[in-house]
Amino acid sequence: MIEEEIEEEEILSNILSESANKKVEIKSPKRGEKLRFVEMAKNNARVTLENNSAGKYEVLNEFKEILHLEKLPKKIETFDISNISGTNIVAGMCVIQDGKINKSLSRRFKIKTVFGQDDPRCMEEVIERRLRHSIDSEKSGFGALPDLIFVDGGITQIRAAKVATEKCNVNIPIYGMVKNDKHRTRALINEQKQEFPLSEEAMNLITRFQDTVHDTAIEYHRMVREKESMKSKLDDIDGIGEKKKELLLKKFGSVEKIKKASIEELQEIKGINENLAKKIKEELEN
Repeated sequence: MIEEEIEEEEILSNILSESANKKVEIKSPKRGEKLRFVEMAKNNARVTLENNSAGKYEVLNEFKEILHLEKLPKKIETFDISNISGTNIVAGMCVIQDGKINKSLSRRFKIKTVFGQDDPRCMEEVIERRLRHSIDSEKSGFGALPDLIFVDGGITQIRAAKVATEKCNVNIPIYGMVKNDKHRTRALINEQKQEFPLSEEAMNLITRFQDTVHDTAIEYHRMVREKESMKSKLDDIDGIGEKKKELLLKKFGSVEKIKKASIEELQEIKGINENLAKKIKEELEN
């Protein structure tokens, strides 16, 4: 029993009957007890939807109330910087959309203007670049501007993020996610070092959020570092230019696999003869 009549009722009835191995009829009652069944089903669906929506936005309502926000933060973004001794500096960005961490909206950045270990300046650069994507066009891969920004770190990171929003002439609330001695998220703080008490559910979400952006940044840093390492080893070989290097990495996937390849397999790459293949093997094995 369904609320409205459908054009292909007979076709659908036959498909359902075949699947159920018994006769299935589709009816659209207009009165009586069967109509009340349909109305009851519709009402149950509405109540279930409202309850699910209420649960989804419960934490967001808590953020709005505790942090004294002007509107519900349906889109929250967080940022983390990753570097080792100031080399291959990268950043990760993750998003909470409608109360849930949406990994498909995560983004990664290579730092372009900061040289050396200066996390606050890196944070400023990354957030400014991210904001300008949405300012230039909401149709970009970043979508609309966030309603709220969390940064991985304390006061200096909050202030760096604030400089970025001021340069972009946008007013977005910014809070820091700070950890305790056991490296677990302890609280949200503002620029005045004020800590905000949150429910266990909200704190668990923030902890997952902080862990997710940290993992995103670390993973990207590892990938960039390995890529740089691969480049340097292949760049040292005479006769291997950008094109051959690209073809080698595309076919074998890594320098380690290139090193293990046979002379014959290396010669399958366009432009690599037997002598060059032998040279590649010798150089990578030294």
